[in-house]
Amino acid sequence: MLVAFDSAARTGSFTAAANELNLTQAAISRQVRALEDQLDVKLFHRANKRIYLTEASRRYAREIHFALKQIQAASLYVKTNPQAGMLNIAILPTFGNRWLIPRLPTFLASNPEITVNFVTKLSPFDFSSEAIHAAIHFGQADWPDTEGTFLMHEESVPVASPSFLEEHPITSASDLKTIPLLHLTTRANAWTDWFEAQGQTAGDRRGLLFEQFSALAQAAAAGIGAALLPKFLINKEIERGELRIVIDRSVPTKSAYHLMVPLACIDYAPVTAFRAWLLDQMGETHNQLKAPDRQSDGIVK
Repeated sequence: MLVAFDSAARTGSFTAAANELNLTQAAISRQVRALEDQLDVKLFHRANKRIYLTEASRRYAREIHFALKQIQAASLYVKTNPQAGMLNIAILPTFGNRWLIPRLPTFLASNPEITVNFVTKLSPFDFSSEAIHAAIHFGQADWPDTEGTFLMHEESVPVASPSFLEEHPITSASDLKTIPLLHLTTRANAWTDWFEAQGQTAGDRRGLLFEQFSALAQAAAAGIGAALLPKFLINKEIERGELRIVIDRSVPTKSAYHLMVPLACIDYAPVTAFRAWLLDQMGETHNQLKAPDRQSDGIVK
């Protein structure tokens, strides 16, 4: 009954639910009516060959959908990993692709009994409506009903391609105001904050906008302009000579990377193991960033 109700609630149609579940429309209708009789609550309004959730059933539908997703995940897990633990983690796309996943083999090698599943998230989400055990979050550790573990601040520095710098020599921070600047939509004031930290006004901030760090890094490497990028996300580009740090001065931010865990999952063994491993990896990253090649004025040659 619950599966039939969930499908009908999501699709808004008994016919669509029947097709989804490979049942007849009459069977879906009977199961939903039986659930209504059991609950003594009307779940759908029926009008013009369409069905609509009643006000009373909207929250019920969300909670049933979440519960069924959890059951589905648990069933799949117990079938494929009967002796293991499952860990569902929400990650930021570039952080996950460039920093977390390349290091993940060490975690899996140390914890072969844990199956890790990733969900990529750019927008905020609610732990209560998604089967997520933990999330990598950039911002403030102020989510309700969660425990946040500080991971690192974001130290962004101006970078550009060597060929771009040959055409646009940079000898001071003010020189950056004369060249094309690339922007990240989620860090709309990044360049303004950086210039103000150098004691200067930002000037004209017009330039191309990008939604993800990976696209921003590719644009800078292609010689389109200069970008503000976190050091720890562009190590490979710098090592390969695709990007060069123009001025090695970062600006501290109130926002930071945190591991957010809902209170219900704090003592869950896979989460405990992942958090301990993640903090170890963060320690190594901090050490790698402590030895920049810089001169006293911050201009990197």
